Amino acid sequence: MNFKIIFTGFTVAVTLLLTGCDKSESTDSADKAQQEPAEERDFNSITARPEVLSRLQIGQPFLVDLADKIQVPSRVQVDEERTAQVGSYVTGRVVELFVILGDYVKPGQKLARITSPDLTNSQLAYLRALSRVVVTTKALERAHHLLTADAIPLAEVERRQSELEIAQAELGAAADQLRLFGVGEVEFKELKRKGKILPWLDIKSTREGYIIARNVLVGQIVQPADPLFQIADLSHVWVVGDVPEQIARDVELEQHVEINVPALGPHLLDGVIIFVSDTVNRLTRTVMTRVMVENPERKLKPDMLANMHITDPQHKVLVVPESAVVRELNQDYVFTVISDNHFQRVPVELDKEVATLRPVLKGLTIDQRIVTAGAFHLDSERKLAELE
Repeated sequence: MNFKIIFTGFTVAVTLLLTGCDKSESTDSADKAQQEPAEERDFNSITARPEVLSRLQIGQPFLVDLADKIQVPSRVQVDEERTAQVGSYVTGRVVELFVILGDYVKPGQKLARITSPDLTNSQLAYLRALSRVVVTTKALERAHHLLTADAIPLAEVERRQSELEIAQAELGAAADQLRLFGVGEVEFKELKRKGKILPWLDIKSTREGYIIARNVLVGQIVQPADPLFQIADLSHVWVVGDVPEQIARDVELEQHVEINVPALGPHLLDGVIIFVSDTVNRLTRTVMTRVMVENPERKLKPDMLANMHITDPQHKVLVVPESAVVRELNQDYVFTVISDNHFQRVPVELDKEVATLRPVLKGLTIDQRIVTAGAFHLDSERKLAELE
């Protein structure tokens, strides 16, 4: 009796266990059957509900004439035709300075004063040559009188004439040397009148403008090769940029460009291209371009950073409206029309927005029908379907 009960219970248990296994296998099979179609679904394909369809507009990509603005990083420079480096023409010691940075100077204005042994020796050579010219001139005059009185031969007159010509040549050479040292006509007259050596020499401005560099101190020994002062007329400046060689063909002389200087705010300045290099920088693959910009208020400072905006010639470009584009994970997408209520999201490569239009670089053709407005609503519908 007990055995039968135990056996019957065992039979029931085995039966239940087998039945449970069958149910579990059936449930797993059903789940797999449901998952397999879900994994095969294309989440870029969406069938829109009627209420979403009413918010959509259908159209096609189209061609427009666009003139792109090429932005070129640039820098402000002084106009080299309106600037001058001023230094000493002779080795000497600076004993006095007359200007500081930012001063406005005119041609001939004193900048510094120096003393120099070379200047002293050149003045001595000039005074000796001047004295010899005076002596030989008088000797020639006496010779002419003696020749008239038949007291000396003609050969003596010719000899003294030759000595005068040599003395005059030496005087001219000594004067040229002083001029090379920067001695002006006023100093020459003073040297002739007094017959005494000038103890110093003034370095003077060679042009009108502002002192934008001063590389000298009182007591400093200077050489002719040392740039002591830089004078610049800043009423016009250059903006220099390196244009990529791929677009250099669109850059022309006398072409107007827009200049933006971040330090001066969003205001755009007008400039004219005055130079385009004939060579390409082999390291950066760029072409140096120079723009002239008016600077009447001197707000543009040398070495300021700037952006040069060069306008491309107009050309036909395939575009789509900005309202047709949705973006996800740094990728742009557009919905193409498959049927009346069926759409496909496709990846596209687009350029930067120009007047609410996005130029198409890759992914669309002009004959494709797309959602031109309401793409955001359709993409929201697609995302909801993806979550279900």
